[in-house]
Amino acid sequence: MGTPTQITDTPPPLPQPTIDKRAARGATRPGDRIFLALSRGSGILLLVIMAAIAGFLTYRAVLAISEDEGNFLTTFEWNTGVTPPVFGIAVLAYGTIVSSIIAMIIAVPVSVAIALFLTHYAPRRLRGPIAYVIDLLAAVPSIVYGLWGALVLVPHMNGLFGWLNDYLGWTGIFSWQGGAARSMLTVGILLAIMILPIITNVSREVFRQVPQMHEEAALALGATRWEVIRMAVIPFGRSGVISASMLGLGRALGETMAVATVLSPDFLIHTSLLDPGGGTFAQNIASKFSEATEFGRDALIASGLVLFVITLLVNGAARAIIARRKEYSGANA
Repeated sequence: MGTPTQITDTPPPLPQPTIDKRAARGATRPGDRIFLALSRGSGILLLVIMAAIAGFLTYRAVLAISEDEGNFLTTFEWNTGVTPPVFGIAVLAYGTIVSSIIAMIIAVPVSVAIALFLTHYAPRRLRGPIAYVIDLLAAVPSIVYGLWGALVLVPHMNGLFGWLNDYLGWTGIFSWQGGAARSMLTVGILLAIMILPIITNVSREVFRQVPQMHEEAALALGATRWEVIRMAVIPFGRSGVISASMLGLGRALGETMAVATVLSPDFLIHTSLLDPGGGTFAQNIASKFSEATEFGRDALIASGLVLFVITLLVNGAARAIIARRKEYSGANA
């Protein structure tokens, strides 16, 4: 009796999907092609505008710096109406960076705390009114902030300045010799109030995008509400908070009228944050531009170029930080 022959049924090959070569090359419908062209053109136009701004600032800055008798980076003076002119940005760079750092130190923790409160702690009936008030703060013009700072904030800073001098004056950073509180610390506090709505609103929207399943899984494992925020919410929204902070920092770096209204400008670097005086790039440009000569305006444009470069560096650093932590960002969750 012979061995039965096994018959194997070989399944027919699956049909290969057809690839539309026109679709592979790009958009095929007229609407898609128009949208692609508009999007690409918008991106190119943005680069062209940025390059035009940089070229204009560089050209006018070179004209001014070539006539400067002082060191543009280290001179503690701004005299563009004399012959030969002497001017530098040392005080302006110091004041801009210090006031912005103070504003960020104050505003970022408070903004993140408010955003977490609105998204995870506040009762529903309180979320709307609080969010509405924060939105109103973002809509207040800069000059109104400046007037409020000069008429209300400055006169009421003496108590804080006295307390800082009594307990932290030995550091030199918080020593106070009396006088009006038109100092870098006052400017930093005012800037913190101004950038707080921006950081809060963006952070709040980021925290609202946290997947519900992440929070429910943490709660199911026995985590407390704070542990849920620490392990699920903050890691998810970290890159968004960084982006929000950079938006706020951009406004703090370039704020003009509020700083010009509150600060008593001079061209000295004060070791104490409570001493009146100092200056920032935007404040100096706003206060001197109207009465400056043609050469003086070129010098102010040169200082604006430095502020432009600082802003680009700050944004580049923020992008690098976000790229390093992209595995924790909400987009990759």
